[in-house]
Amino acid sequence: MFKYLPRHQFGSLQGKMFPAYFMLISTSSAISVAAFAYLHPWKTASTIERYQLGFLLSALGCNLSNLLVFTPMTVEMMMKRHKMEKDLGIGTEVGYSKNAETARRSPALAAMNRKFGMIHGLSSLANILSFGSLAMHSWYLSSKLDL
Repeated sequence: MFKYLPRHQFGSLQGKMFPAYFMLISTSSAISVAAFAYLHPWKTASTIERYQLGFLLSALGCNLSNLLVFTPMTVEMMMKRHKMEKDLGIGTEVGYSKNAETARRSPALAAMNRKFGMIHGLSSLANILSFGSLAMHSWYLSSKLDL
């Protein structure tokens, strides 16, 4: 999409896709936590099973933070940035943006880019931590396979 859509259209599409993605992944994580906790009650669970529940809870927390905190902040900041870019006459290009070179002349755009980058980075970090937690749980599940 990045290579074929104008930047603002690509951003708007991402702003619609990511909330749906985080809703789906949060729901799946919540179901996994509930199922695992039901099958392995805390009082009778082994140490490794308790770790697995921790990994699943961690993934759920990261996904919910993305859904409820970072995605709304990112989308709001993106919309503000799009408005500022339209006022500066950029953002309709496909692929790489003229934003960086324009930000050198516009301190307001540079500040907005920094804030957007920080929020987007935290969202990406939460997504990576969720992926890592689910990877650890997948490793645990694969160790239970008898081939």
